[in-house]
Amino acid sequence: MAEMGKGVTAGKLASNVQKRLTRAQEKVLQKLGKADETRDAAFEEMVANFNKQMTEGTKLQKDMKAYLVAVKTMHDASRRLQDCLAEMYEPDWFGKEEMDTLIEDTDTLWLDYHQNIMDKSMTTLDSYLTQFPDIKARIAKRDRKMVDFDSARHHFSSLQKGKKKDEAKIAKQAALLEMAAPSWAQGLISAHQVAQTNLSFNQAEEELGRAQKIFEELNVELQDELPALFDNRVGIYVNAFQSLAGHQEKFHGEMSKLSQNLNDIMTKLEEQRELNEETNHSESASSPPKAVQRPDPPPSRPPPRLTPSQHVGPTENEASVPDAHTDSSSTTTTEQSAVTNGSDDKLPPGFLYKVKAIHEYAATDADELELKIGDVVLVLAFDNPDEQDDGWLLGVQESHWLQNKDISVKGVFPENFTQKV
Repeated sequence: MAEMGKGVTAGKLASNVQKRLTRAQEKVLQKLGKADETRDAAFEEMVANFNKQMTEGTKLQKDMKAYLVAVKTMHDASRRLQDCLAEMYEPDWFGKEEMDTLIEDTDTLWLDYHQNIMDKSMTTLDSYLTQFPDIKARIAKRDRKMVDFDSARHHFSSLQKGKKKDEAKIAKQAALLEMAAPSWAQGLISAHQVAQTNLSFNQAEEELGRAQKIFEELNVELQDELPALFDNRVGIYVNAFQSLAGHQEKFHGEMSKLSQNLNDIMTKLEEQRELNEETNHSESASSPPKAVQRPDPPPSRPPPRLTPSQHVGPTENEASVPDAHTDSSSTTTTEQSAVTNGSDDKLPPGFLYKVKAIHEYAATDADELELKIGDVVLVLAFDNPDEQDDGWLLGVQESHWLQNKDISVKGVFPENFTQKV
């Protein structure tokens, strides 16, 4: 017999084609209601549970893989962030070695977390789902064999119903033959016709027996396996999520410790910075005034204008002879201030004019004056004009002067934080 490739003979191929045609005809007859169909409600419920279980397991596997991808993404983001911190952390800063160790431990923790989920939860789930394709194929085979069984059953039933008709037909044909054939041949012809009928009937009966056996074997196996598989899903879900929860608890616990260590290092680094600033301020306060450059006000407040402030009034010798470079209005203001200072004993000596604070100013040195919005300050002349910095005035709070008549608490302040009254 001619070979069709891979061991498939022409006869085998023809047999398979005939089976598919027979099944298709049987399904058409069943759908049209012209042939009854073997039905098993209990088995159909098992198949419905199987399909539901396979769908849920596949979705869980997909979501678990998505979770692992998210963990990997978070690990990569964490590593980049830690690398950024390591690059910025200068060698002389507090806790440099501890910081490097912490970064390595964080990376290792992420790696272990990802690997544990992969080895425990994901591997268990993958093994669980590998059995579904085989069982699904066997259910499909069982359905095909059930159609074969129904077809053989219907064929055998039709032969049983037609047997009597065939026997009557054979008897009629035998009667005709008796008239034409010799007496010795009549028995042979009748026996041959009966044998032919019995052969077809026996073949159909044997085919029915084979189809029924194959179907029932598959059916019994699946009826035992499907309920057990359906019940097994509980243990699989418990193991998968219990393992995941355990690894999550361990990971977040260890990560919390590392985060606390990082917070402690950052806190101590800030304390070190503040201590260094205090030390620098102390050294600045103990240095001679002329050797110290006055710091600018904080960035959140407008810096002092670099325009010269009102200069001190003239001395007694200078009052009688105006400076050649001083205009008449400046001379007049100075003379008026000097007159006021000499005639009004309610104002402090050296008083020039009043200003009102329009911004708050926090003193940073001992010789500076603290300002609150609305404070009125009596501007005083410097004892030594060379001590005055551009953009700074000397004064005393008006409220303090009125209560104590004391200018020992006078101090300098930025001119652009005030306006003249």
